[in-house]
Amino acid sequence: MDEALLQFFTSLDRSLFLGMQYKGLAKLDRPLPIGLGQTISQPSLVLYMTQQLDLKKNQKVLEIGTGSGYQSAFLAEFCAELYTVELLAELQKQAKERLRGLGYHNIHYKVGDGSLGWAEHAPYDRIMVTAAAKRMPLPLIEQLAPGGIMIIPVGPLGWQELMQVTKDNEGNIEQKKLLDVAFVELVGKYS
Repeated sequence: MDEALLQFFTSLDRSLFLGMQYKGLAKLDRPLPIGLGQTISQPSLVLYMTQQLDLKKNQKVLEIGTGSGYQSAFLAEFCAELYTVELLAELQKQAKERLRGLGYHNIHYKVGDGSLGWAEHAPYDRIMVTAAAKRMPLPLIEQLAPGGIMIIPVGPLGWQELMQVTKDNEGNIEQKKLLDVAFVELVGKYS
């Protein structure tokens, strides 16, 4: 485990990303509701997924599913620029306020269909998808830079496989299953 990532994980107060009725449950290692049918992931999974991205401070990262902004904070802390896409404008607005309040100014926000990625700023060194796609969204693979890594849950509603997708310098794609997971559904054209 990367020491800086572990230190950040233990210092970040998850309750900052939760509504009042759930703040007292913030230390539990389980997903919790954040409204509009969405959840904040369990902390150990956020840590694990971030570790699997192998982030570097000079990288440009795309996040699909801003949600509460909890995962966004991990990404923004360890990359140069974060581009985050959220389908639900209300969640995006709340996350933006939280993250700016925490001092993150390297985050760019977009409300829209995350399955399409954010082509204008591609390619991305790393892509983090925090909602489950029924199948691998091709636009995200296209927007992954050579040498890039994407973490994405793929499969039907209920249970999915957390996949690590890598693209080599020739553009060849390799997929590796990391874990069985349960995420909310990715909604969009390529979900």
